[in-house]
Amino acid sequence: MCGIVGAVAERNITAILVEGLKRLEYRGYDSAGVAVYTNDQSVERMRRPGKVGELEAALAEHPLVGRLGIAHTRWATHGAPCERNAHPHFSGDIAVVHNGIIENHEALREQLKALGYVFSSDTDTEVIAHLLNHKLKDLPDLTAALKATVKELHGAYGLAVISGQQPDRLVAARSGSPLVIGLGLGENFLASDQLALRQVTDRFMYLEEGDIADIRRDNVQIWDVDGHVVERQTVQYSDGAEAADKGEFRHYMLKEIHEQPAVVQRTLEGRLSQNQVLVQAFGPQAAELFAKVRNVQIVACGTSYHAGMVARYWLEELAGIPCQVEVASEFRYRKVVVQPDTLFVTISQSGETADTLAALRNAKELGFLASLAICNVGISSLVRESDLTLLTQAGREIGVASTKAFTTQLVGLLLLTLSLGQVRGTLGKDVEANLVEELRRLPTRLGEALAMDSTVEKIAELFAEKHHTLFLGRGAQFPVAMEGALKLKEISYIHAEAYPAGELKHGPLALVDNDMPVVTVAPNNELLEKLKSNLQEVRARGGELIVFADEKAGMTNGEGTHVVQMPHIHDILSPILYTIPLQLLSYYVAVLKGTDVDQPRNLAKSVTVE
Repeated sequence: MCGIVGAVAERNITAILVEGLKRLEYRGYDSAGVAVYTNDQSVERMRRPGKVGELEAALAEHPLVGRLGIAHTRWATHGAPCERNAHPHFSGDIAVVHNGIIENHEALREQLKALGYVFSSDTDTEVIAHLLNHKLKDLPDLTAALKATVKELHGAYGLAVISGQQPDRLVAARSGSPLVIGLGLGENFLASDQLALRQVTDRFMYLEEGDIADIRRDNVQIWDVDGHVVERQTVQYSDGAEAADKGEFRHYMLKEIHEQPAVVQRTLEGRLSQNQVLVQAFGPQAAELFAKVRNVQIVACGTSYHAGMVARYWLEELAGIPCQVEVASEFRYRKVVVQPDTLFVTISQSGETADTLAALRNAKELGFLASLAICNVGISSLVRESDLTLLTQAGREIGVASTKAFTTQLVGLLLLTLSLGQVRGTLGKDVEANLVEELRRLPTRLGEALAMDSTVEKIAELFAEKHHTLFLGRGAQFPVAMEGALKLKEISYIHAEAYPAGELKHGPLALVDNDMPVVTVAPNNELLEKLKSNLQEVRARGGELIVFADEKAGMTNGEGTHVVQMPHIHDILSPILYTIPLQLLSYYVAVLKGTDVDQPRNLAKSVTVE
């Protein structure tokens, strides 16, 4: 997703802007640009398609020197990735950079054309620049114009604006897309991620939803969504706060498990309007392509494959689209019959998984409608070679056993499901609005699940002397059970298998005895009573049950049965929530076993060979 950097100082800030963009390259982008109020007392810009290095080279040939400026890396949502669509966008001497999507840009564009404004790009952002220009004709300053402008914008945005008429300030607005102010001495900064500013400051102030900020060299003023002047807390980071440091946690894996509420929030930001998913978040051609989709083929490996299996339930239930899910290493080596108008979806944390990449390249020869990558690394091969992309914003994941990458993949796949259902008219507006609201609550629910950390740690003691485990789930929880089994075997080296609970009597029940723990996920849905019957079959054979159950499921502890009460959540989102305790369980069992949690034997973080 796009990146923003801004600065107002008593020194030349161009190098700071470019360095900030480099630090945001992990987010993925297709063009880059800067606008600087130069020593010639005019706002000038430089834009280049491609990498930040191309922009840096252009600035070396034609330097822009000044003390006020904004910069941007763009991920195309409206208009092709090219120089004229790259940010910043101008209207007169006003320059704007923008993260997010303006839903009503077409209506605003027509209004502004009627007022005589001429558009030079295909973007929704240029609308903001012209609207600001128009407002500034009747208002006293840039901040007042920005306040008036955002009242007419529908959608998600993080905005940074400068004007040659008022070269002492940088103004910003946040709605659905994050912004952070970096505080210096006689200089202040703005960015979409504090990592962009760590080279110039360690003090930060995070804007909240609806905030407007007026940033000057020697002060910062912020107004909240109701127009009241507010103070936002200043946070100071030490060098130990970087992503590569474990901080207070014993292992990277545990740190990354606990980061999930934050990274899920980041994955959602800028992609939801009040009642809908913003389809353009998948790319400028997404709406047009999604309208043609009649089938979905998902291809992935390992944990990502399990995410795809969950998505199959969602796509068929909510969007009414047939879905096939296959392991990439199998897909690439068999003769595939492609159904008409099939969207080819790949899922990968690194975007460099050899089998998944090979499957994508093979798919391009097979006649699929289009390709879509769900990925965590914006500059990866998978992203570069796919028609559409959704970046999962999980941040760097160091532990080999994937945790936060998996849950953000699930969030991305649910956004895809809702987008397909919305565009194709197969998903009711009320249903989508309800699920969007549930998605907004999801980070809080994940935090509630993480609060059970000590309870799960105690449950892990039951596995100290065990060598085998069964995991059970029904419906969309079966892939969650598979993921739980994978995590346990990856880092504790306990043999674990997962089955649909209804399959117990077809073979696995023969394994059950008092030395075989059986882990079950039990949300409160239409399959609950059937699941309870399956669990009785386990207890009748002496098996010890560990059940993660919805607090409304009516399940209690008993002889050989250990029930962990889970927060109630909408059934569609339950696979994301129930993943959390299974990750914690595998972690604490591994700690008891004394294994290398972050770097388990024989495994690599990114499998770049067959």
